[in-house]
Amino acid sequence: MNPLMEQLYNALGGLAGADGLSRLFYMLFPSFLIFELPMMILVMLGVLRWFARRRSRVPKISLYQPRVSCVITCYSEGMDVQTTLLSLCEQTYGGHIEMIPVVDGATVNQATLAAVRSFNVDPQLYPRRHLRPIAKWQRGGRVSSLNAGLSLASGEIVMALDGDTSFDNNMVSAIVRHFEDPMVPAVAGSLRVRNVWGSWVTAMQSLEYLLSIHMSKIGLAEWNLVNNVSGAFGAFRRSFLVKIGGWNTHTAEDLDLTLRIKSYFKRHDLRIPFEPEAIGHTDAPATLSQFLMQRLRWDGDLFFLYIRKHNRNISPKLLGWKTFLMILLTGFFFQLVLPFIIFTYTLLAIFILPGMTLLFLFSLIYLLYLTITLLMFGAMLLMISDRPRQDMTLGLLVPFFPLFMLLLRCWSVVAMLNEMFRRGHEESSMAPWWVLKRATRF
Repeated sequence: MNPLMEQLYNALGGLAGADGLSRLFYMLFPSFLIFELPMMILVMLGVLRWFARRRSRVPKISLYQPRVSCVITCYSEGMDVQTTLLSLCEQTYGGHIEMIPVVDGATVNQATLAAVRSFNVDPQLYPRRHLRPIAKWQRGGRVSSLNAGLSLASGEIVMALDGDTSFDNNMVSAIVRHFEDPMVPAVAGSLRVRNVWGSWVTAMQSLEYLLSIHMSKIGLAEWNLVNNVSGAFGAFRRSFLVKIGGWNTHTAEDLDLTLRIKSYFKRHDLRIPFEPEAIGHTDAPATLSQFLMQRLRWDGDLFFLYIRKHNRNISPKLLGWKTFLMILLTGFFFQLVLPFIIFTYTLLAIFILPGMTLLFLFSLIYLLYLTITLLMFGAMLLMISDRPRQDMTLGLLVPFFPLFMLLLRCWSVVAMLNEMFRRGHEESSMAPWWVLKRATRF
């Protein structure tokens, strides 16, 4: 340790009255920065690059208007599916849009089936919009619905959409233009929380979507490092999707498909863009228990995919070194290892450190993450937000965001332990148990 750092630790120990163990915790304090700061810098540099490129971009008129098929997975949305269909009818896109709502388990989902069947597409009001509903009488799960829709899709571009998600009217135009590049097999769209102020849980998720998902994907896309094409809103080149066999069974089909697409990156020099102007609006879980159950599935699925299902496919020979190293960092370390480090650090600090030392140390960590959050929130408002007045109100939540993220990381540990010892992905509500049990075990 260099003399300057040693003096700093001595000073901190003196201020807090730290003993030997307390001093050890102070010495470990910067370890979070070693891993997280480079990633934040990479994202911010990508955002700055995107912002500069957008300001100097000359508007381009394109005649590329392929037929687009929207596969909409429906299960228990009821009349909400009509909002989704209407938002697709009202797209400003000049080409044909084929809407394929797939009602899973239609025998018991009569309300959703009736909503789909009663939706009328007026050919005078909405030309080049076509409705082709599918009633899947026996429930097979989300993957089954997506593949059923893909089998009947006639568009060059296939979008996978949730039945309770609505879209800005320039969504299709914004996302399709990327497919002019033949090296683009998929494009990630952006999601916003529709029920922002439904509860404090939805409000915090709204801020998370903006900072941890929307902003991060903008930054990472500049380096062709988009980590996932969302299952609620993604677009794919149909020929490529058919070539790799469509969607696969088990849960987290979105990340599974993204990893399978990335396994072709090195051989074909592919890229996955993120389109921030293509925005979908979805309802987030409104209660803490619903939110925790959602993340129990999401974070457990990460362990299942990275460790059990795709452990042999994650190699530089398939992914290329850049994508391989990024998956090691963001997939393995940030999502699987770092939560255990933070959880263990927090637990040990609570049980080992004296009260005042604990308060002092956690105050330092909180102020550090609060500063980072403020910087990211300011950059989001100044460079990214297309709704600055609406997003500015989320600034009230910034002081609580570091605590929210700490909760998420600690809960991620619970989710991964649930997957390790109980194979939690087999208890998912995304598919019936018999579908998950018949799927190949990993």
